[in-house]
Amino acid sequence: MEEKFDPFVAEWMSFVKNPNFNLVEKCLKFAQLLEYPELDVDEYIKKIIIIGKSLKESVSDVKNPTYLISMLNEHLFENLGFSGDDNDYYNPKNNFLNEVIDKKVGLPITISILYVEIAKFIGLELKIVGFPGHVLVKYNEEMILDPFYDGILLDVDDLQEILDRNYGDQIEFKPEFLDEVNPEQILLRMSRNLKNSYIQSFVYEKALRCVNMVLAIHPESPDDIRDKGILEDRLLHPEVALKYLNKYLEINPNAEDVDFILELIRSIKSKN
Repeated sequence: MEEKFDPFVAEWMSFVKNPNFNLVEKCLKFAQLLEYPELDVDEYIKKIIIIGKSLKESVSDVKNPTYLISMLNEHLFENLGFSGDDNDYYNPKNNFLNEVIDKKVGLPITISILYVEIAKFIGLELKIVGFPGHVLVKYNEEMILDPFYDGILLDVDDLQEILDRNYGDQIEFKPEFLDEVNPEQILLRMSRNLKNSYIQSFVYEKALRCVNMVLAIHPESPDDIRDKGILEDRLLHPEVALKYLNKYLEINPNAEDVDFILELIRSIKSKN
């Protein structure tokens, strides 16, 4: 079975690779392609500008970064009521920047994207950090902030606690966990987050589209090759499923889930 050309993925790739669009525009395009075909990107950029300008009007001429971060936190989280969505964390809508702007809740990654963008209006250059399991933000190297929890300042013990919460005691904190991530890495992470949300909601066609979007950018990613195989099987495309599951074993022969994948391949073959 030949795979169909997906014009959505082609359009997505042309957008991701275009240097004329910034991260916010790419995130809004992401939402438009996957869930909101009528979304007006310019309208949401205007909403961000309104938030940013209202913050700028409330800030004095002091350039102290601690003061500016405090004012940013007060404006976004106290005055406007933005927050991380602890109550419905895996809701797919939390991955879309337009929903975050409208409903004022989101995931660590989407809240952080908005946080960093609004900070620019007061001359604050913050960076998004690809911390395992929980995206964070930093100012230079000395201030690590968590926009999901109202922009609180974190120390090394707090960072280890986040790792323990997400991975048990399997991962020790490393300084490289605080490295900045570029827009492409952020978009990959958003796509994978959304894939997981769709899988949890049994929306396999949209989960597959997310996998295809990731593989268009990072075609040799083993986990995404495996997930494409699994999703193609669930969508009753056995030939494509086998192609990707076998490719996964070829490039990752010592994977922890080898037995599961071999059994899945055997099961697909026995049914066809």
